Amino acid sequence: MNTQIFVNLPVKDLERSKAFFGALDFGFNPQFTNQNAACMFVSDDIYVMLLVEGYFQTFTRKPVADASKATEVLVCLSRPSRVAVDEMVSRARAAGGAVPNEAKDHGFMYAHGFEDPDGHIWELVFMESAPPVEI
Repeated sequence: MNTQIFVNLPVKDLERSKAFFGALDFGFNPQFTNQNAACMFVSDDIYVMLLVEGYFQTFTRKPVADASKATEVLVCLSRPSRVAVDEMVSRARAAGGAVPNEAKDHGFMYAHGFEDPDGHIWELVFMESAPPVEI
C-alpha cells in the first residue's frame, strides 16, 4: 500500500475555496465534504483537506496562522511540463488567486506559483531530470 498524504489547510470561506480550486480542475470527494470540510483530490495518494478555520482549530491548541500575513507551509506540486506550470498559474490568477513572484528557471527545474484566496502558497515545478548529486 502506498503512503497517502492529507494536507490540512484552514480556510475562511469553504465555498469560495472550493470554487477556486475547482477552477484549477481539482475535484472533491463528496463522502468527506460537508459544511466544515472539503476533501480535494490532488492525485491517487495526495489529498488536501480544506477546513473552515473554526473546525481546523479543533485539531490544535496552537493559534491558527493567518496565511495572508504569515507563511505556515509551502505546498509544492509537480506538473508534467513548463506549459502545465504556466497554465495552472494563469488559471489561478483568473480564479482570483495572487501571483506574487515571477517564474524561476533553474535549468533542470522550472518553478512558478500562486497564492490561493486565503494566502496559502502553492509552488508548481517541472523537473526535466534529477539534479546532480554530490557525494
